[in-house]
Amino acid sequence: MFRWHLAPDGFATRRQLRARELRPGGQGVAAQLERPRRRRAPLVAYLYRVDLAKPVRPMTPAKYAALAKAMQARRTCPVCRTDAGYCIPASLGMCVPCAYPTESETP
Repeated sequence: MFRWHLAPDGFATRRQLRARELRPGGQGVAAQLERPRRRRAPLVAYLYRVDLAKPVRPMTPAKYAALAKAMQARRTCPVCRTDAGYCIPASLGMCVPCAYPTESETP
């Protein structure tokens, strides 16, 4: 366990590995960082060894198609069935015009 900003070279978090186009590749957590906080539990970051990391797997055409389909489903309003042009907020469950209709549209 290392203190915040005091990890030796050769270790990286998942995000740092991804920035280098690497992945942990099945290895376990090699170390962890702790950042102390007042009145709460410390923040913990898990570290992986860079020398054991593997390259990120390339996206296949099937993965691209599945991702496009999932994003299309997130943009489609379940009420009016139109593409909102943005991801529908989970808090609303529908596009903004359906959630907040104007007074002129209400009979």
